[in-house]
Amino acid sequence: MPAFDLIIRNGTIVDGTGEPRFTGDVAIRDGLIAQVGEVHGDAAEEIDAGGNVIAPGFVDIHTHYDGQATWDQEMAPSSWHGVTTVVMGNCGVGFAPARPDKHEWLIELMEGVEDIPGTALAEGITWDWETFPEYLDALEKLPRAIDVGTHVPHGAVRAYVLQEREEPGAVPTDDEIRQMAQIVEDGVRAGALGFSTSRTVLHKDVNGVLVPGTTATAEELVELGRAMGRVGYGVFEMASDLRKEWNEFEWMGNLSRETGLPVTFAALQSIAKEQSLDEQISNMRAENDNGANIVAQIALRGNGIIMAWQGTVNPFALRPSWQAMAELPWPEKKAKLLDPEFKATLLAEANDYSEVSEDTKDVVMFLTNAWGAMYEMDDSFDYEPTQAESVLARAEAAGITAQEYAYDMLCRDDGTGFIYFPILNYADGDLEFLLPLQHSDDTVNSLSDGGAHCGTICDAASPTFMLEHWVRDRKRGDTITLENAIKRQCLDTARLYGLEDRGVIAPGYLADINIIDMDKIKLGKPWLAFDLPAGGKRLLQKAEGYVCTIKNGQVTFHDGKWTGETPGGLIRGPQRAELAEAAE
Repeated sequence: MPAFDLIIRNGTIVDGTGEPRFTGDVAIRDGLIAQVGEVHGDAAEEIDAGGNVIAPGFVDIHTHYDGQATWDQEMAPSSWHGVTTVVMGNCGVGFAPARPDKHEWLIELMEGVEDIPGTALAEGITWDWETFPEYLDALEKLPRAIDVGTHVPHGAVRAYVLQEREEPGAVPTDDEIRQMAQIVEDGVRAGALGFSTSRTVLHKDVNGVLVPGTTATAEELVELGRAMGRVGYGVFEMASDLRKEWNEFEWMGNLSRETGLPVTFAALQSIAKEQSLDEQISNMRAENDNGANIVAQIALRGNGIIMAWQGTVNPFALRPSWQAMAELPWPEKKAKLLDPEFKATLLAEANDYSEVSEDTKDVVMFLTNAWGAMYEMDDSFDYEPTQAESVLARAEAAGITAQEYAYDMLCRDDGTGFIYFPILNYADGDLEFLLPLQHSDDTVNSLSDGGAHCGTICDAASPTFMLEHWVRDRKRGDTITLENAIKRQCLDTARLYGLEDRGVIAPGYLADINIIDMDKIKLGKPWLAFDLPAGGKRLLQKAEGYVCTIKNGQVTFHDGKWTGETPGGLIRGPQRAELAEAAE
């Protein structure tokens, strides 16, 4: 009988700890790493990784697969990019707890905040749960290519307790806060990895109503955090505009010090935030210097929008001619868009902002006019584009108006052209500000939003972007080491959520592994697919260079194709690594 189930031979091992790479073998038995280094003995299967990197599977802690995880085993697109573990239920939105009469409300909340087609959610979700523990039980029934863990989401909790009283500005009674805290405590005891909320004007449901957490008081939020403290583990996750009068860092610091638990927030250059990114980091560090444990989640590239005629956003969406035909089937819409007379009419029109709410008008006006901040996604596209590559600059070079150039770009390839508009994290026109944060222990690489923003972004590809751009190809500044990149996407993200059984290649850890050809690693061109339930759309982006992805010792992806194996499942609570003695 073979000594091992699988041996990966002759690879360059980047073990996830940040230590220097070395050449060696990795032996796997019973879903765990058994030996690392020079492995003697035989195995049922061997893979020659000569010339390739052996790294841990990536751990993505900011996703929104809450609905998709109930029906989809492949868990694309994250699983296409070396991800073997995701944490979902972020930003206060999710589907449990769920009273039967709140299903549509929860779908509308998720659709508005995360741009996941409501029709797809309505058709795909089975709703065989009401409480949060029952939701975990439902997730546990479906094997997947990757592991999933989740937060208890504030929006669902508030709707469950306040019911018809839930609306912006609603103030829960002391008893209602106790009920919400009990739901959080029960959810974490059942296996949730934390609690999440959202406090930004950018997050609204499909009817334009602010998400529940936006107007919650600090007292309410702290009480819900204390519920995790009573259990003894869990992460408090938040997206916030960080308004100065809210004193977010003060209560986050107090909560962390009192409970001993980490608090994490989305740290971005954002036109909705009242604090610059430097101020956010400085305020966080002031609290951490006083004993808090606050961690900033940072993105790896400009966050924002891929504009397309069939996407969720395009710069002409508020022109009367577009609005008049916005609901037409694509073939009819495309015929109009490619008609020179329609084009001339639309370009002569002004945007209609009459239905835009005041708190987001500045953002919407930016979306429809900022030609100097939009970029053409051509075959040579770089996610750190220069001003010379903007729509405005290329239009001036072509001798036409920026809006006409943008229109023509979207009409390319039979109406399937894309415009990249990094509305967040690109205020400087480059990514240099992220370089020092890539070497900070109080930040983690995050904010991929995998499974969300289906018609506007595909940042689930962030781990591949990290390898291609930040490690290998960056032209506009320094790169980072492969060892640091792997540590940040594996060990650091896993440890924040108490997942101490993964993110490292060492005996006793889960055999979650990527075999990567760093010479070939490359993002593919994004495309719009209509493959969600009910024909729902989503932007997808594949990658080259992943030779194999292995989950719990089983090869789940080979040369970018799913093998059909589903060794992944549900994570319940923190996981401890039982470090095994190296096999004889």
